[in-house]
Amino acid sequence: MKLENREGQTVPNVVFRTRRDHEWVDVSTDDVFKGKTVVVFALPGAFTPTCSSTHVPRYNQLAPALKQQGVDEIICISVNDAFVMNEWRAEQKAWNLTFLPDGNGDFSRGMGLLVPKDELGFGERSWRYSMLVKDGVVEKMFIEPDVPGDPFEVSDADTMLNYIAPNASKPLDVTVFTREGCPFCVRAKGMLRDAGIQYDELVLNQDYSEVTLRAVAGASMVPQVFINGEHIGGSDKLEEYLGKRDKAAA
Repeated sequence: MKLENREGQTVPNVVFRTRRDHEWVDVSTDDVFKGKTVVVFALPGAFTPTCSSTHVPRYNQLAPALKQQGVDEIICISVNDAFVMNEWRAEQKAWNLTFLPDGNGDFSRGMGLLVPKDELGFGERSWRYSMLVKDGVVEKMFIEPDVPGDPFEVSDADTMLNYIAPNASKPLDVTVFTREGCPFCVRAKGMLRDAGIQYDELVLNQDYSEVTLRAVAGASMVPQVFINGEHIGGSDKLEEYLGKRDKAAA
């Protein structure tokens, strides 16, 4: 299977059939790319495992960092219809990204990256890749290797950010274990917001049990904060961590 690299070429001239506020809205290639710097990542299908667990979430997380480096928009393209793409974006809470439905595969075909996925019952789908497009011209492409399965090695958000700005800072990975009505949890979340740090919140008896908290944190009190895989602890420990971080940055 020949996978085309279209660096230096213009993107295909197509119309994306999108849905906004229960109305059909046609979006042209010029609408998307003309006069803009755009990151595109394309993938085999909405709601599929790698796409949902890794590809979309990391691009959504790194979108602010990409935009700080001059990227106007980050677009996810898949050979799915507008209804599916809108539902997938909502399910992923990927509000930093634009989802474009390539329902007939016109864009993927024009990129030379529409491939048969008959063995999965998918029909024709896009190969997984990412690209940086400036004013409609492809500057850089990261195309997954032609190997069996669903390779995911080079089209990820980190690779794209490293290409655009190798020294750019990346957001911290932060999770806060909380419970309803906990004032110390409110304090911890407030400190993170004040520091401009995004976080995922897991709520006791909704997202986890006390057994889980003891297993991962060795404690049963909340909040428990984890940053980049490190167990920080409660709100007091978080305050110490943020204080040291501020001093190091000064």
